[in-house]
Amino acid sequence: MLERQAATRLPELVPIRYGRMLSSPFAFYRGSAAIMAADLAAGPDSGLRAQLCGDAHLSNFGVFAAPDRRLVFDVNDFDETLPGPWEWDVKRLVASFAIAARENGLGRKRRRTIVRTAAREYRERMRELAAARNLDVWYVRLDVREVAEELDRVASRKVMRRFERNVAKARAKDSLRALDRLTQVVNGQPRIVSDPPLIVPVEELQDERPETVQREVGGLLRTYRESLEHDRRQLVDGYRFVHLARKVVGVGSVGTRAWIVLLVGRDDDDPLFLQFKEADPSVLEPYAGASRYENHGERVVRGQRLMQAASDIFLGWLPTVGLDGRPRDFYGRQLWDGKRSIGIESLDAEGFEIYARACGFTLARAHARSGDRIAIAAYLGSGEVFDHAMSEFAELYADQAERDYAALAEAAKSARITAAEGL
Repeated sequence: MLERQAATRLPELVPIRYGRMLSSPFAFYRGSAAIMAADLAAGPDSGLRAQLCGDAHLSNFGVFAAPDRRLVFDVNDFDETLPGPWEWDVKRLVASFAIAARENGLGRKRRRTIVRTAAREYRERMRELAAARNLDVWYVRLDVREVAEELDRVASRKVMRRFERNVAKARAKDSLRALDRLTQVVNGQPRIVSDPPLIVPVEELQDERPETVQREVGGLLRTYRESLEHDRRQLVDGYRFVHLARKVVGVGSVGTRAWIVLLVGRDDDDPLFLQFKEADPSVLEPYAGASRYENHGERVVRGQRLMQAASDIFLGWLPTVGLDGRPRDFYGRQLWDGKRSIGIESLDAEGFEIYARACGFTLARAHARSGDRIAIAAYLGSGEVFDHAMSEFAELYADQAERDYAALAEAAKSARITAAEGL
């Protein structure tokens, strides 16, 4: 399955994807959404559907700045979003906790408690949302300030300090920070710094004059602009294009085309960094049905807006023709806007349980916006059968993921694939 995915990706970047997946079983799991989709489709489901994230592992939840500038906790990756059985997202989430907890050396009993916490929170929150008014469901969100108040009441000082550090780092992560970290001044103009193969300015990828690139990117930005709400179009019109570079992102996404675009507004101290990421068909489509949207960038954006409590104001999409002459779909958003995901290496047993509650709550809220929350809640019931079933599934799937990881490692060892590690 990974080799089939690699066939449509940039060949020079595929070894980086394999190398990142081979750094640990959890890293492998992050890149294996297509494999798990096939596994889940082979099992039973309740017949109840919702808009799915499609890749709901714990590292695809995190903090970002809502349009009102408050930090919120939510799902933050929607490359695979599609309507499908709600169980698939839940199983993807709980298995990620089992694998990550193994990686951090937690024993079986602790792991089961963590997974049951995530499943129980999903079940109980879904039952609460089933009894809520439609508008109330739509307005629910997990504000970081509220999380801090709850943590201050129940968590240890160690967990609280770690949380505060992560929030501070998220608040500092914006376009000004990106300007400082990712650019240098050349001939009086800010330019994205070259750091191949991870960041490669456009002029190093193709032999075109700057004015040609300027004209082509200008046309693409106008197309992207049309997918935004009217007031956001007005905002985008206040910026001008400065520079463009290809960037390697994530684990599972490595090899797909991703670009970062530097725009400036009033002056060079008024930057806006946008990221445009290639959108392929969802890995769920062979099993859950084709997307209703012709453009897969639109599929991502529509799914994200439906599932998130508050979405990036620059979230939009566009069709384009790649440097290879092939038509491709992209979606755009801010590169850094208070975004920060948890690093699993920092989580102990207490941290995992608190994080499991946050993810379970968030996923239930996201599913309740599109699925039949009353039917899902009735299916889940008030007892703990579902919680224990998810705990058992998570351990079994963690075993499977470790076997798959070993198979990839053997493929690299035998030179069937080439892995570039450490990038």
